[in-house]
Amino acid sequence: MDDRPIFDTDRLVPTYFRLALPVVFSMVITLIYNLADTYFIAKTNDAMLVAGVSLCAPMFTALMAIGNIFGQGGSSLISRLLGGGDRDSVRRVSAFCFWVSALTGLLLAVPLLLFRRPMLGLLGASENTFAHAESYYAVITAGAPIIILAFIHSNLMRSEGMSTLSMVCTVSGSLLNIVLDPIFISGLGWGAWGAALATVLGYALSDAMCLFFVLKKSAALSVEIRASRVSRGELGQILSVGVTAALTNITSSVCIVFMNQFLLPYGDEKIAALGIVLKVTMIVQLILVGFSFGGVPLFGYLFGAEEKAKLSKLLRFCTAFLCSLALAESLAVFLLAKPLIGVFIGSPEIIADGAVMLRWLIAGMVFCAVVLLYTCLFQASGKALQALVMSLSRQGVLFVAVFFAATAIAGYQGFLASQLIADAASAALALVMYRKTFG
Repeated sequence: MDDRPIFDTDRLVPTYFRLALPVVFSMVITLIYNLADTYFIAKTNDAMLVAGVSLCAPMFTALMAIGNIFGQGGSSLISRLLGGGDRDSVRRVSAFCFWVSALTGLLLAVPLLLFRRPMLGLLGASENTFAHAESYYAVITAGAPIIILAFIHSNLMRSEGMSTLSMVCTVSGSLLNIVLDPIFISGLGWGAWGAALATVLGYALSDAMCLFFVLKKSAALSVEIRASRVSRGELGQILSVGVTAALTNITSSVCIVFMNQFLLPYGDEKIAALGIVLKVTMIVQLILVGFSFGGVPLFGYLFGAEEKAKLSKLLRFCTAFLCSLALAESLAVFLLAKPLIGVFIGSPEIIADGAVMLRWLIAGMVFCAVVLLYTCLFQASGKALQALVMSLSRQGVLFVAVFFAATAIAGYQGFLASQLIADAASAALALVMYRKTFG
């Protein structure tokens, strides 16, 4: 067995970028295919189709969250195990995460399909948008096992240093989605159903490629079903970090539901505008997510190896870098708000509403960068309580509290300002908890 160190910790910044850049590139491609979905759907000039598909975003995010329970929870534990040199445990943990995720996806798909009508009502579907939303929802939930598995090996491979191969898998699936979108949505006239099918097939390709590389290239990961066992303590570590990571996605979905429900009295056009705005906001946010999560394997490895001085040095660099990047990105999006919305739809009303929403949502991205980075640090180091608090802040309990207070006080203006206020408060909370935890 190869016992050489997984990471070069004497050259922290180059090692960080070697790990993070493939993740960022994967995120950019993911961003492109998300925007492609929205672009090709919006180019039908059917605002109800745009709104119907947008309403299903929380369900898709919830499936991502389930994948992240074992993807991020498993990768956090595996990074620390590799830092401690325990590769036998890595095999067991990785096999367990793979098989339990596949089973979870199968168990979720059936009830989600059976109860789709009440679920769509909860998501905010109206009489005008229900048919489109149902078409998209049915395909996405039927593909739950495929979507959930996509977040397992893509995370676990990075924990072993295979960031580039993980990127190749993600990019390949995303490119297939982009190619299939115009064929399915407009060419074959399948609309929302076609957009969802393209998404599921893209994830299926990513799953297959990840499995191939794990079997052929990995020195530590395994999918052997007989090896898929973990101790109670290991399961606790996976779930304590993974559930908190998943809560970020789940609470984000809940927040979008609240936002859509608030906008219902203002008309479906406002919901369509928000759907486009949330996609455009990903231009900034996914790049920040990529650089934050790209450092997780190295954060966990340094923590497991008890290299606290090096971990502190790396974190200082990452904080300065990410805040500068967030400022530059958000400034560009702020200035180009109307043209960016106009790329997706020609309605002057939706463009005007969307530009205002977009500027408010990206105003707090520097704070968002701090929250993302320190949440990743807490997850990588196994600090489950701190990670939980962060998962329930920016787009969780703190946001909901701010949202209801702001909308009660200022109505629609409060709706616009609520994310910025929650971002600033969450960033302050992250820095306070870091000082208390790491001294």
